[in-house]
Amino acid sequence: MPVFVWEGTNRSGEARKGQMNASNAEEVEQRLRQQEINVSRVKKKATKSFSFKGGSRVPNDNLVIFTRQFATMIDAGLPLVQCLELLGSNEPHKGFQRIIGDIRKDIESGSTLSDAMAKHPGAFDNLYVSLVAAGEVAGILDAVMNRLAMQIEKSQKLRRRIKGAFTYPTIVIVIAIVIVIGMLYKIIPTFAAMFADMGGGAQLPAPTRFVMALSEFVQGNFLYIAGGMVAIGFTVSTLMNYKPTRAIIDDVALKVPVIGDLLQKSAVARFTRTLGTMVSSGVPIVDSLDIVAKTAGNMTIQKAIYYVRERISEGQNMVDPLMETGIFPKMVVQMIGVGEATGALDTMLNKIADFYEDEVDVAVESMTALIEPIMMVGLGGIVGGMLISMYLPIFEMAGNISA
Repeated sequence: MPVFVWEGTNRSGEARKGQMNASNAEEVEQRLRQQEINVSRVKKKATKSFSFKGGSRVPNDNLVIFTRQFATMIDAGLPLVQCLELLGSNEPHKGFQRIIGDIRKDIESGSTLSDAMAKHPGAFDNLYVSLVAAGEVAGILDAVMNRLAMQIEKSQKLRRRIKGAFTYPTIVIVIAIVIVIGMLYKIIPTFAAMFADMGGGAQLPAPTRFVMALSEFVQGNFLYIAGGMVAIGFTVSTLMNYKPTRAIIDDVALKVPVIGDLLQKSAVARFTRTLGTMVSSGVPIVDSLDIVAKTAGNMTIQKAIYYVRERISEGQNMVDPLMETGIFPKMVVQMIGVGEATGALDTMLNKIADFYEDEVDVAVESMTALIEPIMMVGLGGIVGGMLISMYLPIFEMAGNISA
């Protein structure tokens, strides 16, 4: 969705300006009139993409340090240009250092900080730029920068929790596949050769024959199997980036026992934390929801947030459309309703985020405790079953000799 830069005055005649995501300039004017802003200028924002060498992004740790230091310097009364000059000279990441230098030059040329940052999406996303723009308009840039640093840290921590929850089973599954293929390709043929040398004409047990047949298939079709695994990986990756398929996968994922609960809790935590940060920084709720939807991480939840945004832009409150989506827990919706009614929506959203971030921790621990023994028993059962099937003929021969 394109970004529009606007200027105007409020009911008191005070100058106001900012930027807004919208389909066209008419939508921007309509939404600003609802906010009782007299619009004098609306212009589509020209942006250019920027990527570092190799197409990498600014590491979150560097961005957090930059944001916190920037906030401290602004609070101390240093001019923006001097802040950026000091931050750029001390930035260890060369790509980020160049970006800070470019922003400083743009500001010296008369650009606003938010407009200068918007030219570098590899470092500053829509959320960051929108909050900076709101801070500039309200004159609370230092407070906004501190909120941004906290937002980035919380988001990074939540992302690591979710990633960690799925890392262990993924590693175990990969190890199991490697071990099984290795046994079928190298170890089982050794037993097969030994049984062939022993001869005797006795028929091998059924489990042994099955494993040996599987081993022969792997040896004869190893390249096809390897190619098939690569093709499956590529297909899954492609489908995950294809919107219709991704929408189905995201919807099904929310309904999977244990995993769906974890995904829902993490989505609620991300939604409330991001929205709370934007509302407390003075970003209009409609604009906030547009940006929050893009950071949802799940297309089903993204669709629900866009639905809420559409209903609010039509004049409804926030509670009813949230309840209608059926995505957000009833308790969350009720707490948001209380915050909306008391004028403390940002405070209530942050409290909900704190609660659900703790819930994510509990869910991750529960899922790990449930999956770990299942994975270990499964891996042990597969490997142990293959070995036992190979030793069955030996056990039968030993029994015959003792008889």
